[in-house]
Formats: sequence, C-alpha cells, structure tokens
Amino acid sequence: MPAGTHRRKEQAVDPKCTFTDKLPTGDVSVTESFARVIHGLTVGHLTDHVIQRSKRMILDTLGVGFLGTGTEVFHKATEYSKIYSSHVSSTVWGRPAFRLPPTYAAFVNGVAIHSMDFDDTWHPATHPSGAVLPVLMALSEALPPSPKLSGLDLLLAFNVGIEVQGRLLDFSKEANDIPKRFHPPSVVGTLGSAAAASKILGLSVTECQEALAIAVSHAGAPMANAATQTKPLHMGNAARHGIEAVFLAMLGLQGNKQVLDMQMGFGAFYANYSPKVLPNLDSYTWLLEQQDVALKRFPAHLATHWVADAAASVRKHLVTDRAMLPIDHIERIVLRIPDVQYVNRPFPGSEHEARHSFQYVACATLLDGGITVPSFHKCQIHRPQVRELLCKVELEHPQDNLPNFNTLYCEISVTLKDGATFTERSDTFYGHWRKPLSQKDLQAKFRANASGTMPCDTVERLIETVDNLERLEDCSVLTALLKGPSPPEAVPQSVKHLSVS
Repeated sequence: MPAGTHRRKEQAVDPKCTFTDKLPTGDVSVTESFARVIHGLTVGHLTDHVIQRSKRMILDTLGVGFLGTGTEVFHKATEYSKIYSSHVSSTVWGRPAFRLPPTYAAFVNGVAIHSMDFDDTWHPATHPSGAVLPVLMALSEALPPSPKLSGLDLLLAFNVGIEVQGRLLDFSKEANDIPKRFHPPSVVGTLGSAAAASKILGLSVTECQEALAIAVSHAGAPMANAATQTKPLHMGNAARHGIEAVFLAMLGLQGNKQVLDMQMGFGAFYANYSPKVLPNLDSYTWLLEQQDVALKRFPAHLATHWVADAAASVRKHLVTDRAMLPIDHIERIVLRIPDVQYVNRPFPGSEHEARHSFQYVACATLLDGGITVPSFHKCQIHRPQVRELLCKVELEHPQDNLPNFNTLYCEISVTLKDGATFTERSDTFYGHWRKPLSQKDLQAKFRANASGTMPCDTVERLIETVDNLERLEDCSVLTALLKGPSPPEAVPQSVKHLSVS
C-alpha cells in the first residue's frame, strides 16, 4: 500500500454523507455520479435482503476459492507472484505459510475462484464476486488495526463493488447476452474491484473518479482465451488491477474524469452503450435487491447447467434401477440450445474445454446421472463411452432460444435405433436465481469445496462467521480463519513475509 496515503475508513454513520445527500441532476457527469455513489453509500443503505444474498455469495465464493487452490493454473499463478515482495502482506487462502503483497494475494485468490468456473454468475452476464472479495480480504489485512474493520464495513464495500458492475452492465443491450468479445469480469470486474477498494480505503469523491478512470485502462480480456488456463487470470487480474488503480489514484495519478460517459471511454467495451446518472442516495435501490445471482452446483459454464438438467431428465427414460446407459442402442442426441460458439466443443481435450462444452456435459450426465467436480478429470473426459456418445451429438439453435442467461432453455432429444425418441426440456435449473440453492445445499457445497484444504472445525467456523457477518465487530476473525491450518513447525514472522531474490 502506498506509504502515507491510507485514509481511515468511514464509520457506519458519516455526518458528511447522510441519506438526505442528493446528487445534482444538472451538470453532474455519469462518472462523477458513480464516484459520489461509491463515496456516499453507507451501511445504513444495506437492506436485509441484500445482506442475506451477499452473505450467500461470500460463502459460495470462499468455498470455490478454497477448491481452486488445488488447480494447476492456481499454482502457476502463485509461482509467478512469488517474484514480488512487500513490507505489507496478505493471506493466500488456505496457505498459512504463504503470504503476498495485497495486490498479488488478491490476484492469486481471484485466479483460484475462477480456476474451475465454479463461481457465481449474474444477469447481465458476469461473475460478480470473484473480482471483489479477494480485494477486500487482502486489503483488510493491510489496514491498521485501529479502528477495526467490521463485518458491516466489509458487506458495504463488497456490495459497492457488486453494484458498480451491475450498473455498468445495465448501460448496454449487448451486455444482457452471453458475451462474444470481452470476458465481463475482466471489464466490469476491474471497475468493481476499484470501487470496493476505494470504499474500504476511504477515498474522496475525486479520488474515486480517478480510480475508475485508471481502472478502465486496466480493463478488458478477449473471449479467445475462454476454455484455456488463461481465462482464470481474467478474474485475478481484475482484482489486482482494481487495487493498483486505487493505489495510483491515492498517489495522485490522474485520468479522464468522464471516462464512464464516453463511447471512447468505457463505451469501447460494449455496443449500444448508453450511460445514465445513478439515482439519488436518498432513494437508492441496490441491483442485488432486484436481481439475485446463480450459484452453481458443478464447475462449468453456466449455460451447460440447463443441458445437465435436461439430460438428467431424459436419462430417467433410458436407465432403470442401476442398469447401464444403453449406448449401443442410441442413434442420435440432439441438443436445442442457444448459439454460443465458445461453449460449442464437440470433442473437448482438456478439463477447461470440457467445462465449456455443451456436448460433453450432456454426454457425461447421460452416462453418470449427474455432473460433479471429478467429472472434469482427464480420465473421465477421455473415457471411450464418452467419446462414443459425443460422436452422436447434434446441435440445433432454435430462433427463440437466445443466448441470455435469463431466458435461454435447453431441450434434449435422444433417439434410439428402434425409432423411439425421448425429449425433455429445462427452462430453469436448480441454482439459477429463479430457483436458488437452499441454505442447506449452499453450506453443503461450501463444505465439499473447502474440506480438502481446511480442517473440519475451521470450515464450520467459517460458515458460522459468514452467517453472522453483519454482527462481526472485527474482520480479522474472518481473515485469520482463511489462512488454513498451521504448518507442522512454526514459521518465524520474518519468513512469513515472502521475499524472493
């Protein structure tokens, strides 16, 4: 963190910014209105609905982050980050002896969250939490111990980061659909990261504007790297770049203070960009209040969850009791899905391609009855039975089936060699915002994801801590739990602050 630039965070009640503060409706730019909202929102603006939804998002994101620390791409990212050192360090989740400067702790934890495509998804399309939570966890450790950062402070900054992403996406019709050009977390996630960091570090309105301007120049990653090991870096970079933008703004770096107003500013990323001034604070409504997120049951692109749901229903017609799927009797499998080219992968060769394959998820579900974390292991992807089924898959793209997470559907027809055809359709899968996971199932997902890295008692304490986050007086309780089990031998404090020459 830049020396001498830390600002004490706002308290729950700030006499300089109350519910009665109104944004002028005349000459205020869109970018300034964003900066004023970031600066002006207080914990008093949080509603019970938003708090409950965001706590679910936080628990889910922590769980998939823990799970992701076991992936190859996570380890590559951590090796890259070891070349940096700092006098301030933050936790790499589940790695008690491994600490990094806040920017790179946020980076590797962000990579972990998206390394298996298991993180939450919103509408318009993005993964909102992964670019924000690692930033807040990393910075909370870097803040001076007094005054304490409370759970409500954390929830406020988290929701500010989520809100900025949603508002930006709402400015473009293109953003409503599954992306074709830029990966949304690399775009809006970078600005959400900057907004959350600005809030937790107490930046002024002017500094918030500068941070957003700088963040726009850090944003963007093309969809060409979807289904590769590079895609998770989009999330890690969004987290890291947001922090860097804020640090640079605190040091006085200047950018275009109307960057969100301009087609050649943020409008460069989205067609049909039509920005609007944000609502007054005294009548402000959170987007998360209106639109919940999807929490995934298995680690793959969200569109494949409709496919898995429909395939599981078709399988009930084909398999009785514990019999095997009659692969030899299947003539053809037709998937009626939206035209999403980067999820059209007839013969995936890696786990990342399989996570982005309508065909693979359909065939694996027909074979196994469902999709789990091990479904994407190499040995599962290359099973002869899977390859035989993949050869029988055909895609159709009905005109009414648009590539939009709010409206798309999947219809599967399996035709047997005797001419019999079985068809099932999924309009909403379990985990979608229209059919959200129960709290019990969300906690079960978290336990399954975190238990490979964290002791069982720590897992249960994390569930309890997040569940009571709005009553937590000191967030260091949470960050201490994220470190994971202590190594067999105590590590000297001087060693914990990693420095690689």
